[in-house]
Amino acid sequence: MESMGKKKPRPRRSFTPEFKAEIVELCRRGDRSVGQIARDFDLTETAVRDRVKQAEVDAGERDGLPSSEREELAALRRENRRLREDVDILKRATAFFAQETR
Repeated sequence: MESMGKKKPRPRRSFTPEFKAEIVELCRRGDRSVGQIARDFDLTETAVRDRVKQAEVDAGERDGLPSSEREELAALRRENRRLREDVDILKRATAFFAQETR
């Protein structure tokens, strides 16, 4: 009885840029609704809407951070996190060796 009503989370999937572009193009044509396209391709409506919004930002039709800048920002944040960890390790090592020399 415990498992009733609980959905198993779907494994994270990745899609090619070509597939994403095809989904955006289908939405822009207007032949079918976003919901219908999402159902046809077994996607969530939110994912399809987000992809269309990001395509509009990339095309300059909407304000926001383009995909290339978004990727660069993520890479810079990863690098910043790694550098902070390196500095923290060096601080601890300095404190450790300072105690040993006393």
